[in-house]
Amino acid sequence: MTTVRVAVNGYGVIGKRVADAVLAQPDMELAGIADVATDWRIKTAIGRAPIYAATAETAAGMADAGVEVAGTLHELLHSADIVVDTTPKHVAAGNVAHYREHGVKFILQGGESHKTTGHSFVAQANYASAIGRDSTRVVSCNTTSIVRVLGALRDAGLLLRARGVLIRRATDPWESHEGGIMNTLVPEPVIPSHQGPDAQTVVPDLDLVTIAAKGAHTQTHSHFWTIQLTRQATREEVLDAFRKAPRIAFIRMSDGLVALNSTIELMRDLGRPRGDMWEVALWEDLVTVQGDELFLTYQVFNEAIVVPETIDAIRALTGLAPDAAASMTITDATFGMRKEFLAAGGGTA
Repeated sequence: MTTVRVAVNGYGVIGKRVADAVLAQPDMELAGIADVATDWRIKTAIGRAPIYAATAETAAGMADAGVEVAGTLHELLHSADIVVDTTPKHVAAGNVAHYREHGVKFILQGGESHKTTGHSFVAQANYASAIGRDSTRVVSCNTTSIVRVLGALRDAGLLLRARGVLIRRATDPWESHEGGIMNTLVPEPVIPSHQGPDAQTVVPDLDLVTIAAKGAHTQTHSHFWTIQLTRQATREEVLDAFRKAPRIAFIRMSDGLVALNSTIELMRDLGRPRGDMWEVALWEDLVTVQGDELFLTYQVFNEAIVVPETIDAIRALTGLAPDAAASMTITDATFGMRKEFLAAGGGTA
């Protein structure tokens, strides 16, 4: 089997998950991890893969902190076929010239703009247009969920237009001690919020508008959608469209999954690594159809949802899999992706 060597630059919230996912793939090798940190975050990677200093200036400090450094990012890129950049927002854009200079393919995350790579990626929607490219950008967690959910309806011939309200988490849980908001809710200052136009970089003909606000919580995002269907439809037709779509899993109020935190606790009880949820968690019992209108709500685990998309993007750029179905089959099997978290009537699915 052909394998590709993957470098991960940035070992934070997304980077550590991408590194884990690469290690689980039968057709990928983790060439190394680059970072600038000297604290517990990078120290948890010791022994898992070679560690490199992302800049020459930080190498000595990392070594002094007890992190054995195999070299700098420059050396790591020489030994890799592709690099996944999961550094903080806007840092990655500054690394692009370095990647191009080394002739290595690269994947950015949703914090960077579409124009940085000229291509934005969600596996089920536009895998084919990413095949063989030098670079792509895996869109943000919320945008990924929008493309998955609206894409399911579009593929079923049911989507006319969509209007959504997003309540975003204030900050990632690990850094909530550094800031965030408390006892308030902060609307984004522009309508449409950026998620709608961002989804259109993947599927240009989507007719959607998003409105967003930041809430005083750190666990996951929630979405509320009013959707105009192309015709009058039944609830079962809509549910069937979601059942056929990849990476959407049903949850139910009737199972006691009544809030964001209850779903997070379920992921832990299911033994998910880090409590991660890679699927969009759609409340099945709240899906409501009235004639040609659809109303629904779902949950997005912002720390993990883009990781399987990143793995598929690696395969697309390097030609490891010929199409989305082939790549997603491997990815979803290695992740243990589900269509339901709990079987109807009780028990795990």
